[in-house]
Amino acid sequence: MTPGLTALVATFVIASIIRLPIALSMFLAGAVYFIVTGQDAGLLADQVMGQMNGIYVLVAIPMFILAANIMNDSGISERLWGAANALVGRLRGGTGHVTVVVSIIFSSMTGSAVTEAAGPGVIAVKMMRQIGRYPLELAVAVTAAASVIAPVIPPSIPLVIYAMLSGASIGTLFLAGIVPGLLMALTIMSVIMFSARRYDLPKGSGVPRGETLPLMGRAVLPLTLPVVLLGGIWTGWFSPTESAAVAALWGIVLGLFIMRSLRVRQLPGAFETSLKQTASTMLLIASAFVVNYAIANEGLGAALVGWISSMELSQLQFMLVVNVVLLLLGCFLDGSVILLVVIPLLLPSVKTLGIDLNYFGVVVIINFMIGLITPPYGLVLFILSSLTGAPLQKVFAAVLPFVFSLIVLLLVLVLFPQIILFLPHAFGYR
Repeated sequence: MTPGLTALVATFVIASIIRLPIALSMFLAGAVYFIVTGQDAGLLADQVMGQMNGIYVLVAIPMFILAANIMNDSGISERLWGAANALVGRLRGGTGHVTVVVSIIFSSMTGSAVTEAAGPGVIAVKMMRQIGRYPLELAVAVTAAASVIAPVIPPSIPLVIYAMLSGASIGTLFLAGIVPGLLMALTIMSVIMFSARRYDLPKGSGVPRGETLPLMGRAVLPLTLPVVLLGGIWTGWFSPTESAAVAALWGIVLGLFIMRSLRVRQLPGAFETSLKQTASTMLLIASAFVVNYAIANEGLGAALVGWISSMELSQLQFMLVVNVVLLLLGCFLDGSVILLVVIPLLLPSVKTLGIDLNYFGVVVIINFMIGLITPPYGLVLFILSSLTGAPLQKVFAAVLPFVFSLIVLLLVLVLFPQIILFLPHAFGYR
């Protein structure tokens, strides 16, 4: 490696070891690279602004975040839990299945695994403990596994960022994520059925038949958000980027005037939280542009494309190798670093081999999500363990069946691209 690249990697590793925030670690690594290579450090700001200026799709991120926070503050968790309990609460290990169904619905509002885990996820752990007699570590493992569905089912912030990096259509990516997201849910529920027998969990009590329709009826209004959002995109009423603003506005109208579960005094808090989360996300993206400049300046992208071309890999061989590497990286690196730094290196090879960008995007996002619950890094596991007091080592052991089953599903999706692509193709996207 060149001195500049060595300095970049060493600085990032040291910054990560001392637990500096990811964005700060990448900015610091980029600054050291500029200094070691003798470039003007003032170019840092120029690189950031030059790269981010004109990327229209970034406008969607703060609006999706605001829509999620508005809906969270509207107190819809209880409505969704009641409806999900009416649907699957009678199954063995019922509260675990309810958690997965609620996660599917919340996925269409939050688009973030961390938001899903830190918000409704903590409530789900308590419900599984109190009603379902789940051991704490299993309740945390179920919640962690369910939370990673969020960034796959639209609207998904990681898919928006991937669209920015690859030039793929957000609308097509959103469609491509639906079936894999639902298959992830079914896979997790299958593991819950197995775990329920292993831990001798009781069947859920469900709800009286006379209460099923009223409980499901209370969930109708919250479900209008994804309907408006996705329906507007697919009918062409507004673009995928504009849909984020529509989602935020509809969330406010729904909470304030229709459901009347949101108070005007809550709006400043939602705006403040959204601003902080947006700033954090944008800072991360900006820092990645600095590192990407250094990587491009070193010619790593071109070297990687040349190396892959020399190996003469088929599309399937390339996808298998990439997924193994990403799964290994996901055990130790934050998924955002892989998405923003590693994926841009792979995209030229993806395009050269003729691999569908939407297929590749959904596969790698699922790969990252598995990384969020894979020991020893497993960011979502750390968050839930901290919030619930569950011993981390026990959580690691309890989550492994979910990790292995999701890896099997990932392999199936890699081998059969049409599972991902048939829905976009059915809507005329190619």
